[in-house]
Amino acid sequence: MDGIGITFITLAVLCALLVLMIGAFCLRRYQLRTALGTFDASIRLPDRGWRMGVCRYTDKHLEWLRLVSLSPRPRHRYLRSSLELKGWREPSEQEKAQVQPGTIIVSLSYEGTDVLLAMKFDVYAGLSSWLEAGPVIGIGTWR
Repeated sequence: MDGIGITFITLAVLCALLVLMIGAFCLRRYQLRTALGTFDASIRLPDRGWRMGVCRYTDKHLEWLRLVSLSPRPRHRYLRSSLELKGWREPSEQEKAQVQPGTIIVSLSYEGTDVLLAMKFDVYAGLSSWLEAGPVIGIGTWR
């Protein structure tokens, strides 16, 4: 084979890998959007900026997954019984440019660490209900 043939094969393989990666990303995003108990939520941890992602409820945890990632594992995982809902507020002018339009900022406390989530108000209603309906701390039974 000459140099042009090798170059063509290399470019074809790279293009095929790119198409496969984009397909895998789209499939992951589709699965996250259609699964029960998932919702769009940006997260902000202390000393970091806002990151877009998807939250997922499980029976014992609230999991946050990166939006732009192929990993099926959650980036952050919060134990339901250790989460405390502090309230919500409208985003500041600076935050409005960094979060999705029409969202509110929800303040949570997890084991002494403040966690901010940006989500739609109807999703906040679901989150607060999910937290309130959780097991009683120390007893382990459902309310």
